[in-house]
Amino acid sequence: MTFDLLIKNGLVILTSGEVKTDVAVKDGKIVAIGSRLGEAKEEIDATGLIVSPGMVDAHVHITDPGGGYRDLWEGYVTGTKACAKGGVTSFMEMPLNQVPATVDKESLEIKYDAGKGKLLSDVGSFGGLVPYNLEGGIQELDEGGVAAYKCFMATCGDRTIDGDFMNVDDYSLYEGMKQVAKTGKVLAIHAENAAITDKLGDIAYKNGETTLAAYVATRPVFTEVEPIRRAILFAKETGCRIHICHIACPEGVEEVVKAQADGVDVTCETCTHYLYFTTDELDAIGPVVKCSPPIRDKKAQDGLWEYVANGGLSFVTSDHSPCTPDLKDKENAFEAWGGISGVQNNVDVLFDEGVQKRDLPLTTFANIIATNPAKRFGLDEKGEIAIGKDADFVLIKPNAPYTLKAEDLEYRNKISPYIGRTIGAQVDTTILRGHTIYSQKNGVNDEAIGVFIKK
Repeated sequence: MTFDLLIKNGLVILTSGEVKTDVAVKDGKIVAIGSRLGEAKEEIDATGLIVSPGMVDAHVHITDPGGGYRDLWEGYVTGTKACAKGGVTSFMEMPLNQVPATVDKESLEIKYDAGKGKLLSDVGSFGGLVPYNLEGGIQELDEGGVAAYKCFMATCGDRTIDGDFMNVDDYSLYEGMKQVAKTGKVLAIHAENAAITDKLGDIAYKNGETTLAAYVATRPVFTEVEPIRRAILFAKETGCRIHICHIACPEGVEEVVKAQADGVDVTCETCTHYLYFTTDELDAIGPVVKCSPPIRDKKAQDGLWEYVANGGLSFVTSDHSPCTPDLKDKENAFEAWGGISGVQNNVDVLFDEGVQKRDLPLTTFANIIATNPAKRFGLDEKGEIAIGKDADFVLIKPNAPYTLKAEDLEYRNKISPYIGRTIGAQVDTTILRGHTIYSQKNGVNDEAIGVFIKK
């Protein structure tokens, strides 16, 4: 057999461990792993490189369509170019901040239409759970092919925009969980106590607080832990499979671990920025690093890394949540948009901070960026270097420090808290279903070969 692609001489991360070997690809699938496999139309010499499964980023916001409100935020073209350059071969797209939000058949089809001919990476979709789609919207989204659902227990959305996303109240969460449970799919949850965090933020703002440190103080750890407990209780009652998004504190992970031991079908994630930044440096960086839940102190970060290394945190995501520069350029941190642009710097930062600085095993690295999120959200063809899986790879150059510049970013708006940081590893090549979508030699391949993954 003549293969389409042969990746040779790399250190390949398999589920059983890493091994120096070759990987052969035919018709977009991995068909052989081993030595002296034969001839191929294209060969990539991966000598000195780590060959990892392409990242499956389970938490990405693309704002396409913008509905006339957010047209200048992140679109599919720039968003998936950033994925390609960052080693992200697939991602799960959140049902917000596009307008209309993805909450029923009509809005899901609008989203699919918006992405036609624009995708450089593959995209699985979250459908929204909101108070206004409990009369059939959940079922329509299931039939339309969403891979999972998402809701907010924290306040979200702009009530002046028709069709924008909206957080759930307790009844909507309970009823929505019952409906999602019938689909068998997972409900991902932004777990923060809306009433308390909103009020604490309002008090601080009226008292003249302006700093990011003050903003962090208005969202204390217990305001994450309490809604996680509540969501777990509701999951027990309804039988809904749940996933807690972007946990910023080890106490939150502890609640998930205890629930798992009690038989609840619950998982959780953290984000690259929680593993990289700490509270004491936020004000020096500025509102570009503002997010919710907030970035916490070094003790919290160390606790999160422990759960990454030893289990408890299933995977790590970017929570790529971009906006226009004017929404970040605020003297008062409380007035700035809360979201971090990070999808392009998951793989390199996590490899450097985890594998190179903390001796994280390569198999654990592959699990947290690819294998575990693919399994959790039913992306069956993704997440592993194994025969029969999609030929999705990221080739990583270890011990290759570089300093990130704004012009390196593929985002529509060149905003990132990682700008100016020296990162100790580089994405050399990204391959989607056997096609090179990025290489350091040739840059991003503009051919839009990505597809929507419908479940």
